[in-house]
Amino acid sequence: MPRAATLTLESDPSMELAGPRAFAQTRALEFPEMLQAAVRWPRPSRLAQPLSLRRGKVSEAMATLGLRTVGDLLEHLPRDRRAARTVAALRIGEQATVAVEVVSISARAVRKRGMRPLVEATVRDESGSMRATFFNQPWLVDRYTPGTRLILHGKAGNGGRFSVSHHAPGANVAGAEEDQDGCVVAHYPATEGVTSTQILTLVQGARPALGEVPETLPALVRASHRLPCRAGALAAMHFPRDAQDLEQGRRRLAFEELLLCQLAFLERRRHRVATNAHPLRDEPSLCERWLEQSLPFELTDDQRTAIEAIDADLAQARAMQRLLMGEVGSGKTVVALYAMLRAVEHGHQAALMAPTETLSEQHFATLQKLIGHERLACALLTGSTPARRRKDTLGKLSSGELSLIVGTHALIEPEVCFRSLAVVVVDEQHRFGVRQRAALDDKGSGPHTASRRSPHVLHMTATPIPRTLALASYGDLDVSTLRELPRGRQQITTRIVDGQERRERAYVRLREELDKGRQAYVVCPLVESGEAQAPNSELAASDIRAATEEFERLAGGELEGYRVVLLHGQMRSQEKQRAMAEFAEGRADVLVATTVIEVGIDVPNATMMLVENAERFGISQLHQLRGRIGRGEHPSLCLLMGPISSSRLRALARHSDGFRLAEIDLALRKEGDLIGTRQSGLGQFKVASLPADAELLEQARASAQAIVELDPELAHPEHALLSGALKEAFADSAHEPIRA
Repeated sequence: MPRAATLTLESDPSMELAGPRAFAQTRALEFPEMLQAAVRWPRPSRLAQPLSLRRGKVSEAMATLGLRTVGDLLEHLPRDRRAARTVAALRIGEQATVAVEVVSISARAVRKRGMRPLVEATVRDESGSMRATFFNQPWLVDRYTPGTRLILHGKAGNGGRFSVSHHAPGANVAGAEEDQDGCVVAHYPATEGVTSTQILTLVQGARPALGEVPETLPALVRASHRLPCRAGALAAMHFPRDAQDLEQGRRRLAFEELLLCQLAFLERRRHRVATNAHPLRDEPSLCERWLEQSLPFELTDDQRTAIEAIDADLAQARAMQRLLMGEVGSGKTVVALYAMLRAVEHGHQAALMAPTETLSEQHFATLQKLIGHERLACALLTGSTPARRRKDTLGKLSSGELSLIVGTHALIEPEVCFRSLAVVVVDEQHRFGVRQRAALDDKGSGPHTASRRSPHVLHMTATPIPRTLALASYGDLDVSTLRELPRGRQQITTRIVDGQERRERAYVRLREELDKGRQAYVVCPLVESGEAQAPNSELAASDIRAATEEFERLAGGELEGYRVVLLHGQMRSQEKQRAMAEFAEGRADVLVATTVIEVGIDVPNATMMLVENAERFGISQLHQLRGRIGRGEHPSLCLLMGPISSSRLRALARHSDGFRLAEIDLALRKEGDLIGTRQSGLGQFKVASLPADAELLEQARASAQAIVELDPELAHPEHALLSGALKEAFADSAHEPIRA
C-alpha cells in the first residue's frame, strides 16, 4: 500500500473560497497519496453518470437501494466489516465469503453443448488451499494473475472445490484489511437480487470518481476539527488502510451529518424569530387570581421557573417555540394551562392538541378541574364529536366566544377557524408530523386578523430526554425541564414478577389492596390476541396477554367478585368515557387496559399496577405507565410481569428518576427507541451514532452557531456547497431535521 503523504490544505484550490482569514489558520493534515486527486476542483459530472448495469435483477435491486449513479454508489457505505471464513473452516454445501490469494489460474474449454467455459484457480489462505471455479468469465485469467488477493463468495463443494458466484479483488486493492484474526471484509447493505460482494465490485470500479467528490465543509471548519476532505473520508470508509484510517473517515462524515442537522435547526429558529406573534405583555391578573384562588396545590420550584421562562417568551412579538419536558406526574398540564390563560386574559384564544381521543378527553377533564371557579368557555373537539355540537363549537371558535379548546387532529381541519389564536399546546408532539404542526400554526391567522400571526407554541413530552438527544432532536426549541414532583406524590415500589408461583402471589397482593378500598390497573400490550407481534419477539402468540381476553379471564377468575372494567383504543368514544368515569369515580375496582392510560389519567385512589409482558415495552413507556399510580396519600406498587433477566426491567425496579432511566435507555438502545415501543429508532443518521458521538455533536452545534452568526443565509462563497448539501439533506421534509 502507498504510504501516507503530508498534504497541506494550502495546496487545495478550493481553499481560496474560504478567504484570507481561513487560509491563514489552516493546518497540515495527512491523506493517502491515492487521494491527491481529491483536492482538484470538483467535477461532479462523473458522479452523476448512471451505473453501467445490465437490465435484470441486479439493476432492479440496485434501484431499490437507491443506487442509480456513481455518486449514489460512493455514498452507499459499508454497514460493518466482518472477518472472512478461512478455507479450512468451510463446510460442504454452505454459502460463505473467503479472502484468498491466487496461486495459479487457467481457462478450460468445455466441449459439452450448453456448458459454459470454466476458469479454475488454485487459491489459498493461511489455513489451506482449494480449487475455485468461475463460470463463463474467461477474461479473469488475465485479470487475476498469481499473487492477486481475492474476495470470493460462493458455495463449498466436495473435494476442496469452491463454486464462485460473486468475486472482487481483495486486500491489496479492495479495502479489506488484515488484523489478528485474518482478513476483514467490508459488508454493504444489500437486498434480494444483489449481494454485498457485487456491490463491493461496483464500488471498486467507481473508485476513480472519488477525485471528483465536492468538498462541502468550509476549510476553516475542517482545519479546526482536523477533518480530512470528503473524498478522503469516503475512500477511508470503502478502502481503509487500518482501523485508525476508518475511524477518521467515519468521524468526518458523522460530523457533517450532525452539522447539517444543527444548521437546519438554527435555520428554523431564525425563521421563527422573524415570525410575528401576539405579544402578551399585560400584567397576569387572571393567572394570578387562578394561581392564588383556584389551584388546589402549591407550585413546585421547577414549575415556577418554567412559568417565568414562558412569560418571557410570550411577551415577545416573535412566536414562542418551547419544549416542556417533565418527569411523570411533575405537573406539565398546570404549566400549559398557565400559558393558555395568558392568551385568554389578553382577549385571544388558546388550543391544546393531543394525539388520541382518549388523551384529549382526559386533558379536557383535567383542565376543567384545574380551572376551578373561573368562568371560561372551554370545549372539546375530536373526530367523534356529534355533528350538531361540532357545528356549534366551530361557530363559537370563529366568533371568539370560545376561549379554550382541547382536541385531536380535528383542530387542524380546514373548516376549523379561530378568531384570534395566540397560544397552542401540543402534547406528545413527536406523534404529530411536521405538516400537522404547521397546519395548527396557520390557524393563528384567522379571518379577523389584519396581518399574519403565528401562535406561541408550547410542546410537551412526558419522556425525559438526555441532553445529547435533546440537542439532536429538538435543537430548534428552547427547553424547560420539570424534575421536581408535587408535594404528596408517593414513592412507587417496583418489582419484577417472573414465574407462575410469583404470579399467583401477585394476585393475592392485588386482592389485598382492593380489599383495603384501593384500585388497580392491569396493562396489556395487545387489544386482542392474534395481533402482529413485535419484530424478533421470542414469545409465542399464546404467551402474549391481550386486554380483551385478560378482562374476561380476571373477571371470572382471580378477580371474581370485584368490579372490573375494560379500556382500549378500539372502543367507541362513549364506551371509553363510560369506563374511565366508572374507574375515576370509584365505581370500578380494576381497570384492564392497553397503553391508552399511558398519560393523562389521574386517579389518586389507584395504588397498584400489573404490567403484563412488560419486556415488550420500552423503559420510558413503562416509567410513564407506572406514573398513573402513586398520586394519592397511599404507598403504591408496580409489578412488572416479565423475565428477571431483562436489563430494562431491572433498571425500572432499581430507579425511579425518569431522567436517569432515559440515560440507561439510551445506553441500552444507543440512539434507538426513546419513546417506548412506538419507534424503531432515531437511527436516521447514516453515519453518526449517539450517544457515542455526543462530543462530536457538541462540536457540530458550536460550529453551526459560529457559521450562522457570521453568515445566516449561507450566502458567502465558502458556504455555497454547504448550503447545497443542507437543501439536499432536507429537500423531502421541508427542512425538518431528524426527529426522535
